[in-house]
Amino acid sequence: MSEVTTIGLDLAKAVFQAHGADATGSVIFRKRLRRNQVLSFFAALPRCLVAMEACASAHYWAREISTLGHETRLIPPAYVKPFVHRQKNDMADAQAICEAAQRPTMRFVTPKSAQAQGAAVIFRTRDLLVRQRTQLINALRGHLIVAQGPGHVSKLIDLIDDPASDMPAEARPVLAMIATSLQMLQSNIAELDRKIAARSKADPVAKQLMTIPGIGPIAATALVALAPAAHTFRRGRDFAAWLGLTPQQHSSGGKERLGRTTKMGERSLRRLLILGASSAVKVAARDRSRASPGLDGMLARKPRMLVTVALANKIARIVWALMAHGGSYRAPTAAA
Repeated sequence: MSEVTTIGLDLAKAVFQAHGADATGSVIFRKRLRRNQVLSFFAALPRCLVAMEACASAHYWAREISTLGHETRLIPPAYVKPFVHRQKNDMADAQAICEAAQRPTMRFVTPKSAQAQGAAVIFRTRDLLVRQRTQLINALRGHLIVAQGPGHVSKLIDLIDDPASDMPAEARPVLAMIATSLQMLQSNIAELDRKIAARSKADPVAKQLMTIPGIGPIAATALVALAPAAHTFRRGRDFAAWLGLTPQQHSSGGKERLGRTTKMGERSLRRLLILGASSAVKVAARDRSRASPGLDGMLARKPRMLVTVALANKIARIVWALMAHGGSYRAPTAAA
């Protein structure tokens, strides 16, 4: 019987599915595992390659299985999907993972350490709180006609607290509950922002990134915590593509057709870079004398949102260059 060289492991909450294959791709075993059986199962196997779909729990299992002497690799789920044969189930998914891992051109995700995952918690939590704040603001706006945006929250709360307002007595205590929850969320978000700002001052890489126009403490610290190591990418364009800031291609027959941005990468980082670029574009649009010649020319020819995404793409490439080679950002000098 051939020896297993590659195992595709389909992760789940309670029931896992393992698919083992030899060097030729022939099936050695298909095994269903309970959660408490996974580590003991791999401890009894000879050293082999164990592949999983990349997700939050996959990093944990990659760390645990690698301590048993196995080589672990994480594959983006989008790259596994083409290998699924007809019906989708746990066995088919595990087989697809195994087949994808054996492809010589397959791209893999670098497993994260527990510390790296822990550093990302603050940003995930902040995103959650911001979404909840938006929901509460929209709930209040659904009952009280006030202009859109967080800047008008104080008007909503003042209207609820004012006993002289013409608000129905039945609605006031219920809306006061929403207002109290909203104030608590704003306080928690402000506390997280202070912690992130403290991290940015203590981290030398974050300090370097903050020299780039459009990169503030939150974006700089998030890039350090959430982005893979710079050596994972060959060049800045690869990093921008990972963030989903490059155009989608529909090219054929030697004709290049570019569409909208792919949006296929890390959503949190992409959003932060676009927000930073949007701020820089607004400043440049108000005062063209402060804009670089390239940005000023694009604003004269292109829609503002297109310019914003293009600038975010450029910022992403600069971020990769600083993370890969060190140093600080130096603004380009205007041609004489």
